[in-house]
Amino acid sequence: MQARKGYLLVSVGVALLFLVYQWALQIADLEQQQQLERHQFPRYPDHHHHYQNPPRHWPELTQLLGPYLEGGEQEEDSPRVHHQHSSPRERRSIQDNLYKNKRCRMETCFDFARCQPDFGVYIYPSQRGDEISATYRKILASIEESRFHTTDPLKACLFILAVDTLDRDRLSAQYVQNVRKRIQNLPTWNDGRNHLIFNLYSGTWPDYTDDLGFEVGQAMLAKASADVANFRPSFDISIPLFSKDHPLKAGGTNPTVAHAAPSSRPYLLVFKGKRYLTGIGSETRNALYHIHNGDDVILLTTCKHGKDWEKHKDSRCLRDNQEYSKFDYQELLHNATFCLVPRGRRLGSFRFLEALQAACVPVILSNGWELPFSEVIDWKKAAIVGDERLLLQVPSVTRSVDRDRILVLRQQTQFLWDAYFSSVAKIVLTTLEIIRDRVDWHVSRNRLMWNSLPGGLYALPQYSADPARFPFYYASLGESPLPQFTAVIHSVSPLQSHVSPVVKLIIAVAKSKFCARIVVLWNSDKPLPPRTKWPSTSVPLKVVQGQSKTMSSRFAPHDVILTDAVLSLDEDSVLSTNEVDFAFIVWQTFPERIVGYPARSHYWDGARSCWGYTSKWTNDYSMVLTGAAFYHRYYHYLFSHYVPASLLAMVDRMVNCEDILMNFLVSAVSKQAPIKVTQKKQYKETMMAQGSKASRWADPDHFAQRQTCMNAFSRWLGFMPLLHSQMRLDPLLFRDQVSILRKKYRDIERL
Repeated sequence: MQARKGYLLVSVGVALLFLVYQWALQIADLEQQQQLERHQFPRYPDHHHHYQNPPRHWPELTQLLGPYLEGGEQEEDSPRVHHQHSSPRERRSIQDNLYKNKRCRMETCFDFARCQPDFGVYIYPSQRGDEISATYRKILASIEESRFHTTDPLKACLFILAVDTLDRDRLSAQYVQNVRKRIQNLPTWNDGRNHLIFNLYSGTWPDYTDDLGFEVGQAMLAKASADVANFRPSFDISIPLFSKDHPLKAGGTNPTVAHAAPSSRPYLLVFKGKRYLTGIGSETRNALYHIHNGDDVILLTTCKHGKDWEKHKDSRCLRDNQEYSKFDYQELLHNATFCLVPRGRRLGSFRFLEALQAACVPVILSNGWELPFSEVIDWKKAAIVGDERLLLQVPSVTRSVDRDRILVLRQQTQFLWDAYFSSVAKIVLTTLEIIRDRVDWHVSRNRLMWNSLPGGLYALPQYSADPARFPFYYASLGESPLPQFTAVIHSVSPLQSHVSPVVKLIIAVAKSKFCARIVVLWNSDKPLPPRTKWPSTSVPLKVVQGQSKTMSSRFAPHDVILTDAVLSLDEDSVLSTNEVDFAFIVWQTFPERIVGYPARSHYWDGARSCWGYTSKWTNDYSMVLTGAAFYHRYYHYLFSHYVPASLLAMVDRMVNCEDILMNFLVSAVSKQAPIKVTQKKQYKETMMAQGSKASRWADPDHFAQRQTCMNAFSRWLGFMPLLHSQMRLDPLLFRDQVSILRKKYRDIERL
């Protein structure tokens, strides 16, 4: 009897312990679920740097239905769908050990003091025997060519490893051994503080966890397939998964979609890819046949991948493989409105960037994926984000999107692709700019700058954190530029007399009713003339002596320029007051472009396989030279702070091409051609152009140098930004046979 009572007590005790254990597991799972829900939708800064949660992406189009999976096939409630081969305890152990400093944030694991006064990025020198993949070389090259790169570790804000950490799959041939030991031996490692680690692949078969095989410590991760469960918000950065063939540099308009139909395409929804028969990522791809209709929903999978796929093939493999070979993938992409982006073995997929490039709206089914650059990009404007468990809803959701909404989504995919994803360099620079915004949080970009043309890489917040001060946001904000301009005259010749061309130019410009100030940039080697040598004007005249006396200094962001509009002039330019006034009126309508008189053009020289430069007078042009042109003063700041020092040095060494470089920059930003006004051909003083040694136009090598510059500038950008135009704007009643008294700009047609 005593033995039976003892046995019962022991049984009750064991049962109680088991219940307590189960209760503890449920509490842990609940905390994990709450954490996932907090990170499922990233928090975005508003204009005042407060944070708010955006609305969820998917259900605004239709009511959610129950999961399509039944019984044992149904996934767990957590957004995470992997680790199927591990027990719950093992999964929690993996999560707890992935990051030693999982709670790291910028304010706790980053030394801001290192980033003053400049945001320098230092790359460790490679060691003998280092095996660096071609993809990681592209990443390092992008940093080395950026304006942030420094070779002095004492001036560095951010440190980049020379060790290739992109592929941390132990079964991969690209896997680098002994990474832990190699980085811990770095003299400035400091547990990873102020370090940035790039990674595309982590974990290995069968669980594909986020394990990198070494402790990242306090280092930030720029990681593809980032999982919200392990992603450290506002510290790590989610980057897209891109292939080894992704170009180092690229940009410009995608010719395959530039003139595509604005709304409908033959296919509603497409996908073509591997079908995983077992393991992680198999559930969604194995179920795609449920919504494939062979008409406007084309979802193709193949079992033919891996060495032993035939051992695991099922009854559908033969039919799937046959259907798979009937369709060309590129043709599907460019003829579909929506492209399905289901997860693969990892959360990210190549299909994501492929869809963006093809102007195909991504429909993302990858639960728990922190979308690329989600800290700054509003993906609601370019993609549909759904739930893997609600696959059967996808056709009805996509069919419910109206044509106007589709056009908006597709336009945004093209903007995002071109601005942030079209090259390795843009992916890397976007990563660095996000970190820089965190460092200089008081002047960081807001969401309008990141999610509107021309994008965050061209909108430098150090110029201003107010979008209303940038020329390309006027239309969206309902703003207009100030109704006055500042004339900046570049002078390199001595002031000879009161009849000098520069004196006549100052007098003509000063008579403009829109002129607020005239600034003469004195870049001559001769001493600065006294104030009595300069003409008297009704507007302030300021002579600024150039400190460096270089060609690039003419576009320095001088503090004396207080207006939005800048009238850039060569000292020997010939313009009447009416011509100045008319060009300014035109510029006010197109403040993001260059508007002026001297037009030039570029062309592709097929025989020499390079870009050519021509000054022939035709109806076609792609540049308006800054010897007599209006543009926004922001371009002075962008020219001085965005263009690499090597290109500025090239311009200064040649004493040439600064006007071409400004045209390249403005066209790259605006994605539009400049605007020529009136028919005027001659805008230079004849005496200066023919006889003066100071005139660079008299240099016989001048033309050849400009062709060299064109090709150097296009290599820097990775594409040719200049666009041809045949538009010329003339005054109303110009050349009309009416009374001269009716014409506002009477003397223009007589010139």
